[in-house]
Amino acid sequence: MRKKVKIMLAILILLPLTLVVVYFFNVRMSSPLAEGQEIPDIEVKTLGQNHFTTATGSWLHKNDKDVWEIYIQGEPYERGLAFGALAQQLLAEKESAFISEIENRVPSDSYLNFLKYVVGWFHRDLDEYVPEEYLKEIYGSSQYMADSFDYVSPKYHRGLSYHAAHDIGHALQNMNLVGCTSFAVKGDKSENGKLLIGRNFDFYFGEQFAKDRMIAFYNPSEGYQFMSVTWACFSGVVSGMNEKGLTVTLNSAKSAIPSIGKTPVSIIARQILQYASTIDEAYAIAESYESFVAETFLIGSKQDGRAALIEKTPETTVLYEEDDNEMIITNHFQSDELKNDPLNQEYLQEGVSDYRYQRVHQLIDSLGALNPAKAAYLLRDTKGMEGKDIGLANEKAINQLIAHHSVIFSPEEMIAWVSTPPYQLGDYIAYNLNQIFTDRKGSSFTYTDSLSIEFDPFLNTNGYKGYTDFVLIKEKIQKFLAKGEGNRLQDQEVNRFIESNPRGFLTYYYLGDYFKSIEAWQEAEKYYNIALDLEIAKNSERRHIEEGLKECRKHIEIR
Repeated sequence: MRKKVKIMLAILILLPLTLVVVYFFNVRMSSPLAEGQEIPDIEVKTLGQNHFTTATGSWLHKNDKDVWEIYIQGEPYERGLAFGALAQQLLAEKESAFISEIENRVPSDSYLNFLKYVVGWFHRDLDEYVPEEYLKEIYGSSQYMADSFDYVSPKYHRGLSYHAAHDIGHALQNMNLVGCTSFAVKGDKSENGKLLIGRNFDFYFGEQFAKDRMIAFYNPSEGYQFMSVTWACFSGVVSGMNEKGLTVTLNSAKSAIPSIGKTPVSIIARQILQYASTIDEAYAIAESYESFVAETFLIGSKQDGRAALIEKTPETTVLYEEDDNEMIITNHFQSDELKNDPLNQEYLQEGVSDYRYQRVHQLIDSLGALNPAKAAYLLRDTKGMEGKDIGLANEKAINQLIAHHSVIFSPEEMIAWVSTPPYQLGDYIAYNLNQIFTDRKGSSFTYTDSLSIEFDPFLNTNGYKGYTDFVLIKEKIQKFLAKGEGNRLQDQEVNRFIESNPRGFLTYYYLGDYFKSIEAWQEAEKYYNIALDLEIAKNSERRHIEEGLKECRKHIEIR
């Protein structure tokens, strides 16, 4: 009997230890560099306020629109080191914002710690699906990551995992991290007949993460020069154009929760931008990779004189084109091969992606042939169908006031317009890429002011001032609901919240959830009822409100 007990105790002790060892050997990642390839830290010289350079010819500069411009050149590892050295402070701030937002959304420290190991296991083979060139670049920049976050995982692990954040974000779409809108017009739908592309990148992970927008100009040792709208030390691409006039923008599609990491879609987009000059070449690259989420790549091509979609799931890659002179992309597949996919149909049932699609189509028709200024007007639209007031921050709107950035591309003219903060409301500053890719003189270059598009007048209204209040109080409510932290709302805060976005269903959605959480059932019922009379974005959000109402009425009846 004692022997059996000892055996059982040994198993109980050894099993967790064995699991830890197995976990460690499966999630560890080794350096992508060969022995002896490590080089010392790169020296950064300060040329002026917010203007830095390296001896390797890379530089970083903040322009007068509060946008960082960075130029990176050389071999992969060298590029990564330069990016990390130049943007070290920005990288620390970005990582701090990212991790803080995760901590705000995850209800407990123990669950957060558990989640850390789940993500580590999920990404255990990530380095096997990323080209060596980008592993070296990411490894180089990761050497400059802050020591203070080493408790999460080693620097290289974190640097690589962050490149899959976009994928994880839209796999978990109930977190409202992404809901992008894009379009392409040409011929009679474009004022000069040339291809014109617009996109909002609605990847939202808190206000702090949205700060310090960056435009990166790459001159790699192999492939084409390109520009990318990005953030500190992010080697992937979500919006960009290369020297051949090929553009790439990403739009998420409905995905199942993946079981193992494959190639992040931003890395696939980077490979396309760096090595493709035509739509066919872009498709060949996309088809050659295994992704672990579904995604749509909008490709614009100067050489082809048109745009096309690459619709990709973990199992299928489809090239989709239209005969019409306009193409609209929200968050659902359109090709015959994928439009009837069960997950795609499930997402269409939410009623939000097709609504935004129709709103873009409606605006293109009403605005007439588009030019860059009209494209900016379209991308800034906060209204619903027929110009209906659906409140601010509604996912049915083209402009949800959460965009990390917004861009407009004219591939044939080689001009890119990039929005300046906040969201897509500041000036769209114009970059003459023909000039930039040809000259690259000196230790900096910047936008062409004469081609830029002025800020949205909405910025100077009480409506925008009210929206800033809405964001602050909404985040306070979200933190209270997730973690039970913070003070309860004062009456004046409730009133201010309502005044900040009176036609937005989210205002009353959050108030209903808040008052339900503190068991103020009648107040919760009141706000849920108001929400139901407004334009609700998703059917799942409507069901959430209806379920909340049932719970409230049940408790009111008991009393």
